[in-house]
Parts: sequence; structure tokens; C-alpha cells
Amino acid sequence: MKEMVLFTLAGAAAALSAAAMAACGTTSTVMPGAGVSYEDAAAPKFAPATVHDPSVFPVGDGQFYVIGSHLASASTKDFIQWKQLTLDWNSRPNMFYPVDGADPSVQKVRAQIADVMRGAQNDLGFFASDVHRMPNGKFYHYYSITASWYCSAIGLAVADTVEGPYVTRGLIVRSGEANTGSKSPDGARAWSQARHPNCIDPQAFFDEQGHFYLAYGSWSGGIFLLELDPDTGLLKAGVPGNAENDGYGVKLIRNNHVGIEGPFIIYSPESRYYYLFTSFGALHAEGGYNIRVFRSRDAAGPYEDAAHQNVGAEMKAKDITQYGVKLMGGYQFRKAAGESGLMTTGFLSPGHNSAWRDPESGRYFILYHQRFVGRGEYHEVRAAEFFINEDGWPVIAPFRWDGGSVRTFTKEALVGTWKLLNHGRDNNTTPHESVTCVFAEDGSISGAASGGAGTWSLGADGKTAHITVGGVPYKGVFLRQWDGDRGMWVQAFTALSADGTALWGAGAAVKTK
Repeated sequence: MKEMVLFTLAGAAAALSAAAMAACGTTSTVMPGAGVSYEDAAAPKFAPATVHDPSVFPVGDGQFYVIGSHLASASTKDFIQWKQLTLDWNSRPNMFYPVDGADPSVQKVRAQIADVMRGAQNDLGFFASDVHRMPNGKFYHYYSITASWYCSAIGLAVADTVEGPYVTRGLIVRSGEANTGSKSPDGARAWSQARHPNCIDPQAFFDEQGHFYLAYGSWSGGIFLLELDPDTGLLKAGVPGNAENDGYGVKLIRNNHVGIEGPFIIYSPESRYYYLFTSFGALHAEGGYNIRVFRSRDAAGPYEDAAHQNVGAEMKAKDITQYGVKLMGGYQFRKAAGESGLMTTGFLSPGHNSAWRDPESGRYFILYHQRFVGRGEYHEVRAAEFFINEDGWPVIAPFRWDGGSVRTFTKEALVGTWKLLNHGRDNNTTPHESVTCVFAEDGSISGAASGGAGTWSLGADGKTAHITVGGVPYKGVFLRQWDGDRGMWVQAFTALSADGTALWGAGAAVKTK
């Protein structure tokens, strides 16, 4: 069976075994939520937008923007309905396009572009951007311009309002043109893909001590961190970390031109960890893009994964999939017996995410671009809620954010047929698919593994989830979400194993009398 093959990952203890998959075909006449009345929100009405590499930032009055590659942008007030603001592929006019100011000491935008090109034959484009609203109300736009995977730079433009104009303050850091002997920022070495970054994918953020940082990097030498002066937005002078790695800053993740990119760092006051999100794989529909996370007690690292692997040290393995906590990749919930409709949506290559924590509710949201089975390279902005589990790791909700409010349950409300989906550890180029099991009232999961190793339990808080399948325990939360394929609210859960493998569950969407 295809379902069994997709979940059988050699050497991955957390993956559901083939025997477990075969045994999970049991069905039930009882469904999660049957006989339980909820005051659910109205069916959400989604309005999509297309922004690749979306970086989210609040602009005030409950409004959020995302800006991404090619200076595309969109706005929202609820992460459900999006309004497209600027289009893809560097279309003009574009309010985020950097413009020249009156200061003669600042390099003109056309000169910046010429610096980046340096003989490259590729078409130039603006890649991922990040806008940070500063405490003084100004908007700092960190843009990246590139002519190839090695010939790139990150610059800064500043505006008084989100609508601009964004006046350039010049380039901050740039990578080298490999065949012309371009030097590192300190002039000590020729640029090298093995040790130096491709200078794109910026993210600016404050740590808890008030330091202002720029995380950046894509493929090449890894993910880097520079400290900035919040007054100017440019490099802060006299910082020892900025001089490391030939002037490219602190190296958070080391690699040798492998598929790791798109850093985004967020702090959790609940766990007191900094979380470094990245994307592994390649971004196109069949490239296996997936979202992974590392954590540290300090914004400048070192960062490690669930196996306590310090990724700031040399990554010795050629197979990078053994690093990082994989939160989600391509996936598809298969139709369960009794569910309406014929098809279910398949999702591919989610990635290059940003994140935001609501300071009032304490809720966490992750925003990323999402591709779909059968739709080529088309992509949409997606937002999902995520939670910090008992072990201090993020776990992402299985369905997109829908505005729902039900977050606690009784045990009886969770008994019934479930679709389980294991994300594995690979950079999967085809969707991992769900299998069907039954959560029994006695806390067992029928057919989950030989020897009766499948169990489930609900915490005293009415939401904590403990799931064991194939002898592997997972920790997370139960929640209630909108199943768009079936057009109804269902129970769901998201959980993570101790080694960093994500397991999702969705209650079978069968209407009961």
C-alpha cells in the first residue's frame, strides 16, 4: 500500500511501522465530537493572496502585512482574509521598492544593483524581504537583491509610514562573485560557498536584552547573524560577533551549500527559548521544502535540535535530514470511510516561514507559502496556529488558522475514528498520507501497533495530548479546527516525539444525527 510505504522511513524510530499502518484500517461508527454540542464559529470564508517567502509584521490598528520575494505583499486583520497589495515579480509601481534619498554619502539604488550584478549574466531580482516596525514608529525594510545564488546583497530602506516611500540607506552585507575573486567583508578571503553566505533572506528582530539583530543566509555557508544599531538600522560598530567568519557575523547553522535557508527567530516567554525556524530542501513544488526548527537560550546561539545536535558546529553528515525538528512537509489527509466528497487536498513544499506571538492572548502563529498537488508552482500565503508542547518545542496545528475558539474537551468527545499523519524526517517530494485508526474509550488505539502499544490520553487541562503509536510517545495538544475539504468542524491534534518527529491527527469528518 502506498500509505505504508510513505511512512516507512529507514532508521527513524518515530515513524509508524508498516505493521502499524496495516492494522490501522479499523473503522468506527463513533466519530470524535459525536453527541457533543459546540458553539463553533461560523464557517470561515478564506480569501487567498500569493506572497512567496512571507514575512509578517504588524502595522497598527489590528492590521498585519506580509512582504516576500519580488516585493510582493498582502494585508490582513485576521490571518483568514487576505488582500493583495503588490504583485509578484518586481512589478512597478511598488511602495516597497527602495528609492534614493538626498544624502550624497548613501549609494544610489542603481549603483547598489550594479554592485550586486558584478558581471553576472542572470536577471536581477528582489528576493525575500523583511520589514520591522521600530519602537519609534519607523519601518525598516531589509531587502535582498540577487543576480544568482552567489551574487547577492542585503540593503536597508527606511519609511515613516508603511506605505512608504522607503528611502535607501545602502547595502549592509553582500556575497561574492565567485569567478572574479570578490573578497569577504573584512577583505581577508575570497568569497567561498563552503564558508560564506548567500546574502539573502533577512530577518530583523530584537532579543530580550534589547539587542537588534539581522539573521540571514541561504544555502552556501549557512545561516548567519549580525548585530545592528537600532538608531541607524545598519551594522553596529565594535561588536566582536560581527567580525566573526570573515566579517559575515556569527554562524548559527553551518553547511556546505546544502538546502537550508529562510531563517526566522522568535522568542517564547513561556519556554524562555529562542526558536530558529528554517526551511530545508528546495522551494519548488517537487523540491521537498519543509519547515524545521532549532532552539537556544540565547538569540546568538548556539542552537540545537531535539537530539541536542549543535548546528553551529560543523554538520558532519552529508544527509542534512537528520538535523532539526521537522514540523511539517508535504502532506495529505486521506478520505476516511463515511466522509463526504471524493478528493482531498494534497499540500506540497510548505516553507520560508515567519512567526508572530499575540502579546495579549499568548497565541502563536506561523505564516508560510504553500504549494498544492496538481497546481504546478502556484502558491498561497497560509497561517496556522502553533503551540509550545511540554518539552518546549513548537507543534503546528494540522489545518490552517480558522478563527475557532474551542480548545478544551472531555475524553468522550475524542473517542472515535481518527486520521493519523506522520511527517517523518525526510525532505519528502510527495505528500505523506494519513492512515485511519480508532481512539477507544479505554485509552487504547486499535491497531496502532502489534502488542497493543497504541494509547492516547487527555490531560487534566482538557487539551494536553499524549499519543503513543508504534511504541513511540508524542506530546502536544488537542484542538478543534475547520476541515475545508469536508466543510465542517472536527477535532484535531498536533504532537511531537522526543526525537523531533511530528504527528498530526484529524477526526473523521462524518456528520452525526
